[in-house]
Formats: sequence, structure tokens, C-alpha cells
Amino acid sequence: MKVILVTGASSGIGKATALELLRVGHTVYGAARRVPAMDDLRDAGGHALPMDAREPADLERVVRTVVEKQGRLDVLINNAGTVLHGAAEDVPLSRARDLFEVNLFAPARLTQLALPHMRARGSGTIVNVSSVGGEISLPLGCWYYASKHALEAYSDSLRMEVEPFGIDVVIIQPGIIRTDFEDHTAQDLREISGSTAYGPMAEKMAQKAEAQSAADAPASDPDLVATTIREAIEADKPRTRYAVGWLADKLLELDRTLPDRDFDALATNSLR
Repeated sequence: MKVILVTGASSGIGKATALELLRVGHTVYGAARRVPAMDDLRDAGGHALPMDAREPADLERVVRTVVEKQGRLDVLINNAGTVLHGAAEDVPLSRARDLFEVNLFAPARLTQLALPHMRARGSGTIVNVSSVGGEISLPLGCWYYASKHALEAYSDSLRMEVEPFGIDVVIIQPGIIRTDFEDHTAQDLREISGSTAYGPMAEKMAQKAEAQSAADAPASDPDLVATTIREAIEADKPRTRYAVGWLADKLLELDRTLPDRDFDALATNSLR
């Protein structure tokens, strides 16, 4: 059984993953800002740690706590993330920098903190939860997609660097998953771009986001992603990428095969 740290474990994919790993007997530490929301992890035998991904001291404390308590850290699952929607011209760069702090620099710092312990044991796994947005891009979400593209490029370089030390790097690319991750998408679109030149497009996308948040909208359960992550970290030789969930494979295939302008037209026709 492995000692595992899961960030963003208070809801959605992070919580489902922590509970799935606990179910099969791993030692799991969940980290998130909302500690009371991790009570069910404690009830299942896990450990809940407070962590704000924007605070370097929190990142250091979390890794130090796991290693001091368990003597090792076998798996780091960088799942904590945030999202931001609005036209590139309209989004304040301060908000874009904050998004990169959470989606890229926090995972990178946690990885720096975890790697010495993994190298010392000659084994370990870094799981970076990206998105189909790590390869594709859609309008009015440029900073989110940029952060996930960056996370995947970082992961690809990291994988080649740490392979000689027996450490695996795995990218998870969820499609459309039923969580509260994008609950503020419509609000962001209207606040940031609703009254600008991009207002008509932003309003149409906000309406689509509201429709997608309906209980009966097509989406995959976060448990499906959790199971995929468990299979990856338990594999002797995991794949480098796992696309999982509603439309994940289809969207990636379209992006990889269609000419850019054809994909652009597909992505924007419903917003015109």
C-alpha cells in the first residue's frame, strides 16, 4: 500500500480520488482550504490537512507533515485547480497570474518538495490532473487553457528528467465531469466580458454553462476519474496520459485531426 497526498480533496475529483484510494487500503492525506469538507475522508480513515495552494508555507508544511508522520511519500496527486472565463482582452492580468499560481506553480512547488523523498527510495509517482483543455482550447477561457497546456508541457519535461530515478509522471485529462468546478463560469463571463465588445459571445457561452450545470446534463461522475487515477498509480508501468470522461476522447481526436480553422468553426458556431 502507498502513502499518497491528494490536493483539492474537499470536493469533486479530489474527494472522489481520496475516497477511492482509501477504499482499497492506501494511506491517504487530503489537502484543501475547506477542512470541514473533508470530514468524510477522516471518517473513512484518511487524514485532512489545511492547505491554500497560493501559500508556499502551506505547501511546505503539508509535504513535511506527510513525511514526518509516514516516513515517505509515494504518490503526489496534484489535483487542486481553479478556472477563469472571460475574453483575453478583458481578463485582468492579476486574475490570470492568480490562476497560474494555483494551476501550475503550486503543483510545481509540491513536486519539488516531494521529489527528494521519492528519489531517496528509488520510486514514486507524480499525477498531474490536467484536462482535455491541456491540449484543446475554446473561446473565452484562454488563461485556463494556457495553464493546463503549461502543466502538460511541464509534466512532459519532468517525466524525462525523473524516469532514471524510478519515478513516473502521469497526466490525467478529464472531459466533462459532474462537479461544482465551473459553478461560477456564467457569473465570470457576464462580469468580465458581458458589457464589452465580446458581450454577445459571452452571454451565449454563459447560457451554455448554465445548461451544462443542470442535473440532467450529460457528464461523467468524478468516481470514473478516481478509478482511472487509482489504476494509473497501481500499474507497474502507467501510461503517460489518461483521457477520461464524457467527450474526452472525442474532443481530443477532433483537435488532433481537424485543421485549426475547422476546429475553430466547430467550437464557435454555437456562439455566433
